[in-house]
Amino acid sequence: MDYAALTSLLALGLFVGMVLLLELGRRIGVRRIANDPEGAQAGTGAVDGAVFALLGLLIAFTFSGAATRFDERRNLIVQETNDIGTAYLRLDLLPASAQPALRDLFRRYVDSRLEVYRKLPDIEAARAELVRSNQLQGEIWRQAVAAGRMSEAPPAANMLLLPALNQMIDITTTRTMAAQVHPPMVIFVLLFGLALVAALLAGYGMAGGKKRSWIHMIGFAATMALAVNIIIDIEYPRLGLIRVDAFDQALVELRASMN
Repeated sequence: MDYAALTSLLALGLFVGMVLLLELGRRIGVRRIANDPEGAQAGTGAVDGAVFALLGLLIAFTFSGAATRFDERRNLIVQETNDIGTAYLRLDLLPASAQPALRDLFRRYVDSRLEVYRKLPDIEAARAELVRSNQLQGEIWRQAVAAGRMSEAPPAANMLLLPALNQMIDITTTRTMAAQVHPPMVIFVLLFGLALVAALLAGYGMAGGKKRSWIHMIGFAATMALAVNIIIDIEYPRLGLIRVDAFDQALVELRASMN
């Protein structure tokens, strides 16, 4: 199933579940009031406050973490572009006879790096392309070292080029691991569970009214479902509607400048 459709289905499921629990909570409250008018609401404020405070804290925690990781992933794209661009420019230090092969390898390498993320959400295809990128890294490194040892290479060639290549290779690992950093699944399970419990308690609190306040019931459920959907979307910015793909344009422009 498409990721965007899956997250939308989860949000819809949460919305429906919350509406049902709001109604269930209200019915429980109405029955309790009928049996015990004086004690139905006694002591419930502290429990409601604790649950809703915990829910608010968890939403703030997950949203803040997702937004921070989203910004970090965008910054890493720019950093990788800068690292590749710096290494590519320093190829000028090598003997002219060694440059064409290395420049061609760089072009193939940037194409491969772009393909890694274009193949998502096909994880297996993305991993296969990542293996190809790593192979190209090794070939670039070997040819750069060999070119730096040529008699006509200036002494500073290896001193300036190899550290730039090392940074270019390291950022690949950094980006790969950053893409895999997410909160434990139990956090999302807890978020969904707390939202449903909060709906039950909110419905119980509405039992004092003679009629249902649909605007509050639907508004509360819709707001929570939308918030959770956005958090998940930001957490997986290569799969949903909120994406970091626009920042890949930096790599695309770098690739165009290599022609």
